Amino acid sequence: MGFFQKLARAVQRNESLLCVGLDPDPDRLPAGLPAGQAGARAVATFQRAIIEATSDLVCAYKPNLAFYEALGEPGLEALHATLAAVPDDVPVIGDAKRGDVGHTARAYARALFDGWGFDAVTVNPYLGGDSLAPFLEREDRGVFLLCRTSNPGARDLQDLPVVTGHGLPARPLFEVVAERAKEWNTRGNVGLVVGATYPEELGRLREICPQMTFLVPGVGAQGGDLEASLRRGLDAGGSGLIINVSRQVLYASQGEDFAAAARRVALALRDEIRRLREAVLSGRP
Repeated sequence: MGFFQKLARAVQRNESLLCVGLDPDPDRLPAGLPAGQAGARAVATFQRAIIEATSDLVCAYKPNLAFYEALGEPGLEALHATLAAVPDDVPVIGDAKRGDVGHTARAYARALFDGWGFDAVTVNPYLGGDSLAPFLEREDRGVFLLCRTSNPGARDLQDLPVVTGHGLPARPLFEVVAERAKEWNTRGNVGLVVGATYPEELGRLREICPQMTFLVPGVGAQGGDLEASLRRGLDAGGSGLIINVSRQVLYASQGEDFAAAARRVALALRDEIRRLREAVLSGRP
């Protein structure tokens, strides 16, 4: 089963466009973990509890590799334990943001898809099509290209005007990336990373890529506009978005009830996304 088929089944089964980002910060782990656990071992216990509490509410999980790599070898063991806790029918997006020359990209693709077993990954398209080819040739896996990211500094480069020739007017770089993504999507396994903090740009990208799936970070701690993102980002079938939330769910409580609190927040988010989605599809304000 390919990534997007697995995703569609999870969306339908759990009635959810919510993705929980598994980005553990050891300094923010709750006091409710078993006594004596610390560091990477505590991270693994924490993530397993979060997954057990929310797996029926999400369409995907998205671990950010940086938070595990920062803990060294024990952190990689914690990532293994985290992935093992995810039910087989819930897809996992490895947030790696890799991007390098062809032979290095091929090693990255093997590591992420074959070594870690991710169903999809995030990649940086800055080096061009040959750097993406080792990922894109894996038609059973999803490949999300960084396009309009959620951080404030996104405008530094992503808004730069680009002249593509043929007498056409200049366009912002993120739009050119989206156009290239359509060209590279020969196997139907490409998506875009588009921040909820820039809903107008998200709407423009939906115009450019009407059938492509967008991974949408920025809701919650970053202040992204959930309603505007749904109104401007849903595709014609009422889907096409993966709404990622990390800190708002993970750190809903610092006490022994952290897993239950995470479930309450994830449930509220899942239901709010579903309510807004239904409103958009019905044409209600």
